[in-house]
Amino acid sequence: MIIGVAGPYSADTEEKRKSNLDAMNIAAAKLLEMGHIPLIGMNAALPVIEKADVKDKYKATMDISLAVLDKCDGILMIGESPGANKERDLVLSKGLPVYYKIEDVPKPE
Repeated sequence: MIIGVAGPYSADTEEKRKSNLDAMNIAAAKLLEMGHIPLIGMNAALPVIEKADVKDKYKATMDISLAVLDKCDGILMIGESPGANKERDLVLSKGLPVYYKIEDVPKPE
C-alpha cells in the first residue's frame, strides 16, 4: 500500500520543526521496512516552497501536501495539527483507512 504519514510540522523553532519532520520520516522508514511505500507531503512541499516566491507559503505547502496524500491508499497519523488533520480528512473523505499506530497498519500481501 501507499501510505501517507502525517503529523505536526509547524513549530516556534527550527529545531522543533526538524524534530517533527524527523518523527514523520522515522515512521515512514518503519512503513518501508514493513513493505509499504510511504509518502510525506511535507517532504514534497518543503524543498519547493523554499525556492518559490509565493505569498502564502502555508497554503502552497498544504496544496502540495494534499496532492501527495490524494495518491495514498491510507494514512498513518503520528500526531494531530491543523495541516495533518486536513490530510486525514481528505483520506477519510475517500473512504480510506486512517491508522493511529504503526502496529495497526496491515502487512502487505
